[in-house]
Amino acid sequence: MEDEFLRDLNATQLKAVTHAADASLQILAGPGSGKTRVLTSRIAHLILNCHLPPMSICAVTFTNKVANETKERLMKLIGKEKTAQLKMGTFHSLCARFLRKYPKQANVPDNFTVCDAAESKKIIGKLLKAHEGVLKERGLSLEPAGCASIISKAKSRGQSAKDCLTEAKAASGYRDPTTPPNLEVIVGLVYVGYEAELKRNNALDFDDLLIYGVKLFAGHKETVLWCRHILVDEFQDTNVTQYELMRAIGVSRCVTVVGDPDQSIYGWRSADVKNLEKMRRDFPNTSQFFLEESYRSTGAILRASHSIVSQDSKRIDKALFTSHPDGITPVLYQVHTEQEESAFIALEIKRLVAGMGGAFCWGDFAILLRYNALSRNLESALQKERIPCRVLGGHRYFERLEVKDLLAYLQLIDNPMYEPSFTRVINVPGRGIGEKTLNDILGRAGKTGKPFLELLEGIHDMKLPDHKPSIRKKIAPFVKVIRVMRTHASEGMGPSDLIRKLVDLLEYKEHLKKTQQDWETRWENVNELITFAKEVEEQLQMDKEHASLGLSPDDTNIDEDVSPLRQFLQVSMLTSEGDGQSEADNKDKVTISTCHSAKGLEWPVVIIPSVDSTTYPFIRSEDEDEERRLLYVACTRAKSLLYLTRSSSRMVAGDVKQKQLSKFIAATLEKSHKESSGPLFIQHLPHLEGEDRAIICKVLERTVPECATIEAAVEDFYKLGRTVPSNIVWRPAGAHLLAPVPSFPTPTRQFGAAYAGRTLPQTEVLISGFQLLSGNPITRDYNGPSTGFQRPRMTAESVSTMPHPMHLVQPNPSRFQVTTGAATGGQPKAISGANFANSSKILHSLTTEPADTGQKALPLASSSRPGPLKQGSLAYIQKNKSGAPTNTGKAKTGQLQPPPAPPLQVVSNKPLQQSTNSAPTSKIIISTASSSTQAGTTAPPMLAGMKRGRLGVGRATTGYTNKKFKPPLS
Repeated sequence: MEDEFLRDLNATQLKAVTHAADASLQILAGPGSGKTRVLTSRIAHLILNCHLPPMSICAVTFTNKVANETKERLMKLIGKEKTAQLKMGTFHSLCARFLRKYPKQANVPDNFTVCDAAESKKIIGKLLKAHEGVLKERGLSLEPAGCASIISKAKSRGQSAKDCLTEAKAASGYRDPTTPPNLEVIVGLVYVGYEAELKRNNALDFDDLLIYGVKLFAGHKETVLWCRHILVDEFQDTNVTQYELMRAIGVSRCVTVVGDPDQSIYGWRSADVKNLEKMRRDFPNTSQFFLEESYRSTGAILRASHSIVSQDSKRIDKALFTSHPDGITPVLYQVHTEQEESAFIALEIKRLVAGMGGAFCWGDFAILLRYNALSRNLESALQKERIPCRVLGGHRYFERLEVKDLLAYLQLIDNPMYEPSFTRVINVPGRGIGEKTLNDILGRAGKTGKPFLELLEGIHDMKLPDHKPSIRKKIAPFVKVIRVMRTHASEGMGPSDLIRKLVDLLEYKEHLKKTQQDWETRWENVNELITFAKEVEEQLQMDKEHASLGLSPDDTNIDEDVSPLRQFLQVSMLTSEGDGQSEADNKDKVTISTCHSAKGLEWPVVIIPSVDSTTYPFIRSEDEDEERRLLYVACTRAKSLLYLTRSSSRMVAGDVKQKQLSKFIAATLEKSHKESSGPLFIQHLPHLEGEDRAIICKVLERTVPECATIEAAVEDFYKLGRTVPSNIVWRPAGAHLLAPVPSFPTPTRQFGAAYAGRTLPQTEVLISGFQLLSGNPITRDYNGPSTGFQRPRMTAESVSTMPHPMHLVQPNPSRFQVTTGAATGGQPKAISGANFANSSKILHSLTTEPADTGQKALPLASSSRPGPLKQGSLAYIQKNKSGAPTNTGKAKTGQLQPPPAPPLQVVSNKPLQQSTNSAPTSKIIISTASSSTQAGTTAPPMLAGMKRGRLGVGRATTGYTNKKFKPPLS
């Protein structure tokens, strides 16, 4: 039974998991290769088979979310009790836990507050104001966020504020204090002031937790003697300080790290992929295993992704393969502008949802961006199509106003010296304390050296002189709340009850009603905070129960000397971005995320916009190899479908700039073309046939939808009748390097034609309210015999009720069918692939011209003589190479009865721009007689059912959504 968890591992995974417990190990795991399973199985093996006590194992993850997922898996393998005894969490939470336990050895106050990134930027912003004049005089710019980043990088290298300032002065030759400092010296001065401000507030920032943690563990070995094996996840993302932490904790020299150098994408925040090499030097007995079998993506996605990352000649050479089928080849698509790109993405998502007949839901799609600013057009396009979306890494729960208010009160109760919390809540709810009064209080506290609360309590109790005008009455409610809450906290009241009591004392619900329009939602967030506090209490209680089993204090994950409030505040401040988000809430929303935030996640369909030369690599990036790895990470988030899109021009700072294809993609296409290794990308969109759906559902482990369900969803989708702006031209990116396709240019002006893949010549036919184009958007043979959904039968009833473009062309040029006279039982007429490839054909469908208008039909191929177009006639024209019509004849007539329409006539027949790889084509516009003043004019016709001045069909093309289309949910 104990070894049952080992049976599902492949051969390489098993070797890595069962490697000797007293040796060090590097597991280099490609995307989707099961690294989390290997990590949890390794921990279980160490406990169950190597008999290491759970409390002697330290497991480090990069987010609390991953730590929680790992705990859940381990509870199934080794049980809840053993799992709770593990030292598991992020580097920051692990350090905070031991700093609380050993504050004297670490030389930190026992009631330190963790200063989050937002508060750090505020402090740095205040310090920068003193240097505004110098910066402006020298024409320099330094934002708080940028300065904070520089300071953080210095800390991650172990560089103190004093050392940073000394180095900056030496490098610039700065000696005379009267000389204006340069940018580096200003950063050094701000760094020194920032450290002093943190010390005055009894606060540590996130970087300080790691720095003091290294000092504690390296300088006091007794604090880590409990550790017999340490495991580190995402090791390629560790920085210098985190590496030193691993060394300090791993005193037994038994270390297991899991990572992938190809996914090292955090160099901008000091991650050092060279730590893998450094470990092999510092731990000479280190073995290395490669996990190269991916269980996530299809073969086609993996090949394209590996081709991108393998351009780096300095990378560790490792392959990536899968047992999944190849599936649909990744799509590379180009348009003119970013607006067209966003419109295309939104409609393609809708088409895929419909085409999969319930196997896809909105939550299966992710749009991954290189930087957040790219989301604006995408969010607008999704909103226009009524597609729900969420922005991953958006407004975090613990950054919401109401949550920060309540946590600030609790922080102030625990640490009266913490100024950011004091300034936030002294006037919440409103007490008439303005900015001038607040500055007077802060200034007086600074001069007297008294903590803020002590000063206010002295004024309130009339032990200290009052301000002028008096503030004693204003501060009375605030002092009362602080005193009552302090008493409850000292008595050991649980965090959830403390929050309830605080909310009542503040009458916080009434405050939200008075000040916030969306107070109901904010009040729900308050209730959620109470729920979170209760969950923390329950975890603390569980840890106490384990402590009662006779384990020593160092073997448990709690410290009896740390109050429940302090432990709750620590957990809340170290909760990672995205922790606590409900996956159920996100199931029905398209995800918009940066590529960095998407790391570690996966989706059935991934779309990566703006794959141009200034985005990949990013124009401001200094590390091209890391940019290549970032694109690789984004591509490997996809399980079944991958899209890369770009626009040939993009507006930047109000100016339109031309954009070239990303050098990473261009190099991949060039290499594939030279080696003739088969297409890595296709220029047309997938048609989602039965075989494609079967593969997608197999990869996703879902049930293949019924044909009837798919037909209904697709029909509803095409009733939307979406079009794109009339100037759009869809062209493939890097077409000369992509898979060869027939020499036919892509249709214009109608969105559905973009799905044709392999299409007829560039031809447009407008007939009485319908915009008809050659090319089939979704099926191989829309009018052929009914054999599953690939070839549904089109009846007179279905034709007469479909207000979307009729595409009666099979994209595969080797076989082409068109029905002539569907309503009267006419048989499909086959046209050979040779004729198809060597001639130009124009397709017409569903004309609404009355039978006896006297208008002459365009030449038809069904008989030897021309005749008038009839209601329901379905026909085509075949031309020879010189452009003259051949095989002309009369259309067969069906029994359709569409609404009467004005007579139709040809008003324009002029050449379109010739494609580089096709014969000349012609544009034929058929208009109502009343909409044209003279035959042969080139103005667009006025179509029946259209409003003047608009292009498209009815309300569907004016921005409204067809209410009948319901996205299927999985």
